[in-house]
Amino acid sequence: MQRILYYDCFAGISGDMNLGALIHLGVDPEYLKTEFKKLKIDGFNLEIKEDKRRGISGIKAEVIINNPENEKHRHLHHIESLINGSDLPDNVKTISLKIFSLVAEAEAKVHNIPIQKVHFHEVGALDSIADIVGAAICLDYLNVDKVMASPVQLGGGTVKCSHGIMPVPAPATAEILKNIPVKTGLVQYEATTPTGAAILAATVHEFTPVVNFNFQKVGYGLGTKDTEVPNVLRVFLAEVEESEKDLIQSEATLLECNIDDLSPENYEFAMDLLFDEGASDVWIEPIIMKKSRPANKLCVLCNLSDTGKMKAILFTHTSTIGLRETVLKKNALRRSERTVQTQFGEVRLKQSFYRGNLVNSKPEFEDCKKLAEKHNVAVRRIQESVYKNLEDGSY
Repeated sequence: MQRILYYDCFAGISGDMNLGALIHLGVDPEYLKTEFKKLKIDGFNLEIKEDKRRGISGIKAEVIINNPENEKHRHLHHIESLINGSDLPDNVKTISLKIFSLVAEAEAKVHNIPIQKVHFHEVGALDSIADIVGAAICLDYLNVDKVMASPVQLGGGTVKCSHGIMPVPAPATAEILKNIPVKTGLVQYEATTPTGAAILAATVHEFTPVVNFNFQKVGYGLGTKDTEVPNVLRVFLAEVEESEKDLIQSEATLLECNIDDLSPENYEFAMDLLFDEGASDVWIEPIIMKKSRPANKLCVLCNLSDTGKMKAILFTHTSTIGLRETVLKKNALRRSERTVQTQFGEVRLKQSFYRGNLVNSKPEFEDCKKLAEKHNVAVRRIQESVYKNLEDGSY
């Protein structure tokens, strides 16, 4: 079985919300406290209590600093020495250092200073050290194979930082979340902190609003504020069959436009351009529009990153004045390609697998066509020769 952790960040994420959510999901709080002792630093305690936000019950985890007035700022090398010198498992050390490095890199970029000169301010404080190392301990405890997350809610308004009042998202948060899907404006406060952002950026394998597996457990981590929108981080734990690894899942864009005034020969030209620019698939569906006018629906499936190029081709090389755009989840079987030697010559063979079994083998048509022309035989003769060699095992 493959274990998957899914972060539903509809109301954002912070370090303490993450700890609360993972404890509520099943991490033993006593185990977490015992592991914290391996950091070999004093001055903080982890307080865990059940509470509610807008009627949703969950765990409020809070790091209590014993003498906050004595707490000092730290540089990255201080953090690295603290973690590397601990008795924590290697996996916990690796995850913790990765999260801290992301924050340090963001602060260095924002303030235009070398990374080793970054003062960690809030992130260097004991509570943030506990949040980040605690996140690593919890992930190691859950022993998940894959971490996924929804788009991240950032909130709105302003936030008070050590450098003054900043717009949400704070500069470091914005830097950390580059190339990660986000949402804004659900609430007028900082919904996602730099620590929360770095935890996601360092550990999540895939960000997607679409999931297609069954959940076994749900956990809620509570934020400090109790607002109209439930201030909670929701996490799910799922288990899927290991055999599903043959399914390659990805997000894709589907573009559709209805056209009733384009000459047929222009479709081929537009389709060729779309394929040349990387479209996964392009097809035409006959439809009936208003006043019973016959028309065509031109459909394009492409990677999210290619959406802009596809739109430009559709608006430039077809007569459409509008289109529909949908982000969807694409599932594709794992594929491989091999070469089969036949009596007529070599033919590439495409094969696909599901649950560890070969489910389809298809000779490359263009190879069969060239050999058919060369030997003056029907294409099916070439294809039959490929399948015969497969049955005989002579490949």
